[in-house]
Amino acid sequence: MVRIISSYLQRTTLRCISSIKGQSLPRRFQPIFRLEHTRTLHDEISKPTSSESTATESIESESIESESTEPDLAESQGGESEPADPSVRWEAYNKNFIDLTKNQATPMVGYLPGQEVTVHGFIHKRRDVSSNLSFCELTNASDYNSRKRIQIISTWSEDGSRQFLAHQDLRTIPAYSPVIVTGTLQEPPYTTQKPGSARKWDLKLRSIHCLNPFPKDIIVSKDAVWPPHQRHLQLRFDPLLRDRLRLRSSLQTTITKYLQSKNFIQVDTPLLFKSTPEGAREFLVPTRREGYAYALPQSPQQYKQILMAGGITRYYQFAKCFRDEDHRADRQPEFTQLDIEMAFANGFDVIKLVSNLLAKIFLSLSEKWSPTNINGIRHPVYVGVDETLPRGPKKKKKDQEAPGPGDGITRYPRIQYKDIGFMTYSQAMKHFGTDKPDMRIIHPYITNIRGTIHLKLPQEFIQKITSLEDPYVEMMKLRLGLSPYAAGEFIRKFMDSLPNNTTVKLSPESTPAVLVYDSSKPLNGLSAFGHESADRFEEFTKLEESHYHGCKDGDIIIIHARKRETFHGSSTWLGRLRKALYDDAVKKGFIPQNNSFKALWVTEFPLFTPNGDNADPGQGGTAGLSSTHHPFTAPLTGRDFFAAKAQPLEVKADHYDLVINGVEVGGGSRRIHVAKHQDFIMREVLKMTEEGMAEFSHLFEALRAGCPPHAGFAFGFDRLMAVLCDVPSIKDVIAFPKTNKGEDLMVGSPAKITREQRKTYYMFQESESAPESESELAPESKPESTSEPEPTTEPEPTTEPEPTTEPTTEPEKDQELNA
Repeated sequence: MVRIISSYLQRTTLRCISSIKGQSLPRRFQPIFRLEHTRTLHDEISKPTSSESTATESIESESIESESTEPDLAESQGGESEPADPSVRWEAYNKNFIDLTKNQATPMVGYLPGQEVTVHGFIHKRRDVSSNLSFCELTNASDYNSRKRIQIISTWSEDGSRQFLAHQDLRTIPAYSPVIVTGTLQEPPYTTQKPGSARKWDLKLRSIHCLNPFPKDIIVSKDAVWPPHQRHLQLRFDPLLRDRLRLRSSLQTTITKYLQSKNFIQVDTPLLFKSTPEGAREFLVPTRREGYAYALPQSPQQYKQILMAGGITRYYQFAKCFRDEDHRADRQPEFTQLDIEMAFANGFDVIKLVSNLLAKIFLSLSEKWSPTNINGIRHPVYVGVDETLPRGPKKKKKDQEAPGPGDGITRYPRIQYKDIGFMTYSQAMKHFGTDKPDMRIIHPYITNIRGTIHLKLPQEFIQKITSLEDPYVEMMKLRLGLSPYAAGEFIRKFMDSLPNNTTVKLSPESTPAVLVYDSSKPLNGLSAFGHESADRFEEFTKLEESHYHGCKDGDIIIIHARKRETFHGSSTWLGRLRKALYDDAVKKGFIPQNNSFKALWVTEFPLFTPNGDNADPGQGGTAGLSSTHHPFTAPLTGRDFFAAKAQPLEVKADHYDLVINGVEVGGGSRRIHVAKHQDFIMREVLKMTEEGMAEFSHLFEALRAGCPPHAGFAFGFDRLMAVLCDVPSIKDVIAFPKTNKGEDLMVGSPAKITREQRKTYYMFQESESAPESESELAPESKPESTSEPEPTTEPEPTTEPEPTTEPTTEPEKDQELNA
């Protein structure tokens, strides 16, 4: 009975809605009546004049005939038929909703001069030469890589002719509108096709039909900057963004083909997972079952290990991952990973596979794309395969050299397995101050970091730069080709800007000493070292193995002190300063721009990291430790395994990161494949609680069922694309990214939930607020009793908080980018 009354009230409300004003509607009706705009599509379409083209009329008549042969839409849906509106709106409907199946685009392959073709696309601004001659560029919607440029030529010589009517139609269509164009192809006169340029065609207009006029209130300029809530317009009018998305799609295809050729199969893993203490914060998805929620996966890590136990020995997937972490230029709350896992394999097998895959990626990039400098960014532009190179089987001659580019187009460099370097974590931290070294930073511009024990610096000097007892003092040198005065001005301005630098945080325990080499001053500007230490420093810089290349006027020497302890974390203060100095010097032109790609494998990471004040939740153990990457990473050797309990901070992991130009684009590891060993690491070393251990019971069961040895890797695909496209943020290679506050301003997410949703999903229930009357509650949403247990989530604050991020600290090691 209640449902019958509710249904009757809904129908009655809809019939009488025009008379209800100023009254709040039930929420289920609100979306219908919020669609109120100051203008409509049909209001912008002028009434057709008598000069409509014959082609347009034929298209309309065909559309109307096809519609007349079909049953009325309302009748076919079983509803009441609505009479046609014989007004401008009805005519506009017929004009904009033509039958595309009868007006299909002509395939681009095989375009020939004199051929009559139909093209779908967007028209650009029209150029009127005279009253009977106009030109207009057309973006071909079917040409994915914009390899053909089409220019509409509209001309007429006789009133009332087909060309005259089409010309009048062209003049009434706003720029940037989607159209269907029919015409005759012609090769443009007096033009020569340049290698790598788009093929040009002239299209002599016969008919044109507008599918949806572009509104006049949207202003399109050449260098328009579109705000985030107009991302659809940026996608439409920013060719650089579209090129990056095209490259992303192209490389996904290349990767898929390569992995499938190596017998990998793609497996889709669930997005509705459960909360497990892997290391990073998670997003929870509430359910209508009180106290229960899903968790969005930080990565498919556990699922792909279960696949290994299930006999799927070679797996890959472009996986969506979710982490509730601090937002930075290289992070998003949701991101894409290329997941790879191999059974009966160790870390070296994975490194070899990924290195060859990286070579394949750069080969595809070099074959079809050209780096073009636009506003200081080397932007990828599609140019196609070099057609001057010979096709068919290659001749096997020892004295035959590999053919170079014959079309004169600059192409991306290629990376092969032999070009990728190797370095341990300890070496990277000691000599570069970071676990992701940028190998483009080279001497003599900026040297590596070296210890100063051999200099025997006086204690008075050390005490001036640090308050630490028994510190480790290290140094580096810069040579920017400046005079001592100019070098002093550069480093002074840089150091003064550090308090506002979010990537380089000043150490409260140490202050760097900055010296400028100047032969006109006592001890060449090194008097702070003292006479003996200054002499030792100059002798050291002259050694060939130091790579310091002696000392010259204007050289900048930086000394810094840090704690004398085993390395942990992702960088040191001097390492961050070194990278920031390089970026600033390149920006100001003191160091030449290096556009090469330098790839590096970093291995032998520490298996455990001490918990910091601002660290991620980790695994929730009581040992004061967390897994550096995730708790499933295997120790490097048997000795590391047996030393894990007694000396956990000394244990190394069989983990490996791939770094390109100072950016960690991926990481992986060999996994623990024996249930007893996994239990030992979690229970005895990390000292996880029984509740935390129970969250991994499904994984223990899979490992116990004869799981084979396995290892894997995960590309941070967004990061990889950002490096290849030379953009500062991964938001520039994602179609719909989030802001730094984790918001999608275009669609308005995250959105505030309604009171009904709070009750349905037991979320943010306000204990102090007065309950709604029973008449306003849906029967299924009423609480059963007032003694309902409190929800597991926190109550909603009385006022909506501003979205904030946590203070930026030294980023913890990404959880292997899934790894």
